[in-house]
Amino acid sequence: MAVMNNRNHSASVIVPERNLQVKVVNGAVAGLVGVSCVFPIDLVKTRLQSQQTRGGVILYRGMADCFAKTVRAEGIRGMYKGSGVNLLLISPEKAIKLACNDVFRQYLKKDRVSLPLHLEMLAGGGAGFCQIIITTPMEMLKIQLQDAGRQTQQNRLSPPSGVVHTVSPVSTSSATKLSATKLALDLMRNKGIAGIYKGYGATMLRDVPFSIIYFPLFANFNRVHLRDDGTSHPLTSLLAGVAAGAIAAVSANPMDVVKTRIQSLNRAHEYTGIADCFMKVCKQEGVSAFFKGAWCRVLVIAPLFGIAQCVYYLGVGETILGVNKHKPT
Repeated sequence: MAVMNNRNHSASVIVPERNLQVKVVNGAVAGLVGVSCVFPIDLVKTRLQSQQTRGGVILYRGMADCFAKTVRAEGIRGMYKGSGVNLLLISPEKAIKLACNDVFRQYLKKDRVSLPLHLEMLAGGGAGFCQIIITTPMEMLKIQLQDAGRQTQQNRLSPPSGVVHTVSPVSTSSATKLSATKLALDLMRNKGIAGIYKGYGATMLRDVPFSIIYFPLFANFNRVHLRDDGTSHPLTSLLAGVAAGAIAAVSANPMDVVKTRIQSLNRAHEYTGIADCFMKVCKQEGVSAFFKGAWCRVLVIAPLFGIAQCVYYLGVGETILGVNKHKPT
């Protein structure tokens, strides 16, 4: 069955333009559905990773505490701060990530019956590298919006000791008025295109290893239970995405913490680069700090990629574009 499916898969490359269009639509729809379901948990993750003890006082003592305090201070809408820019950019981001992985796998596979692990990792890493052109500005803007409420609450709880930082266009006093459009324009005006691509290197060091781990794991998990026609069941894709996403999320969490710290404009003065951030976090907060928000990240990434892969393999793109459904393995 697997060989028959591989032959069909190779035949589909004859019409790459249409095939690529289908992959892009599937990836876009998958991203929208996935992020809509898990965004509040992503906000909690960002706030837990960004916070530091100030004067012996810590604002959030865990995931549940962060949820409760955010809802109490900002309402349910507060849990969706930054969701607009995320929903806007998640479609091209996921479309690039999922479609590029498939395209790279097809190219590297050639006449092979199956793809060796090192080529699966290469395809995944390539997909992760391609996506950061969208991921970096999306995360840059999202983090400021997600973290604005925490900064306001932290200052009320324990105000900074008379230090005023002027390097950031984000003001905690105007946190509730902050918008992605205003923030992007301020960054472009003050720092040019580099402003919205701050943290590009850290994003690459998070997303490329994540994809190197995630995509080979998903591909192998997804083949555990195939239907009679050699294709995977959507439920299998869902569970494979959840399992692979959870493992990859924990593995990439240390660099996610570094990326979040570097991209937080209100803390830009604290770090001179990736290595400096890594060393300072390790020295000041210990190794455990690199796993701040790890459970939140698992609760975001695992269902996000599970849902995304399930939707991707359901063939929504084929339905929208009116072409025959084809499920790659």
